[in-house]
Amino acid sequence: MRSTLLALTIVAGAVGGMTLAHQDEHGKGGVKTLSRKDITEKIDGKKATATMVEVTLGPGEASAPHRHPGPAFGYVLEGEYEWAIDDNPAKILKVGDTFYEPTGRLHRVSKNPSKEGKTRILAVVLHPADVTDIVIPEKDKK
Repeated sequence: MRSTLLALTIVAGAVGGMTLAHQDEHGKGGVKTLSRKDITEKIDGKKATATMVEVTLGPGEASAPHRHPGPAFGYVLEGEYEWAIDDNPAKILKVGDTFYEPTGRLHRVSKNPSKEGKTRILAVVLHPADVTDIVIPEKDKK
């Protein structure tokens, strides 16, 4: 847990100093891009970018299953957050908890489990610089 928090702190520092960018929609919850900054490290030999977002989910709101084009680090700012990747059991994370998602893994559960009160998450995704959307919706398997 400490290494995840340390990595998040390092990445947050690397992307700090940028101005607020824009507001997007991510499932039912809101996503505000806080910064998007090219970094010196490369991902798979490609130029890389770190994108920091604040995700807000209202009571009972959830985002659709998705993947990220690079590793994602998250920190719960407010409320509770129900989170699961791949077939792992869902966990309820609380304020101050962190999480890590390896590149391309299925972010299966992303939900505010509360019946009242919002959930806010700070997330940083490291990704190839040519990627414009850090969320890859999961295709329905029919």
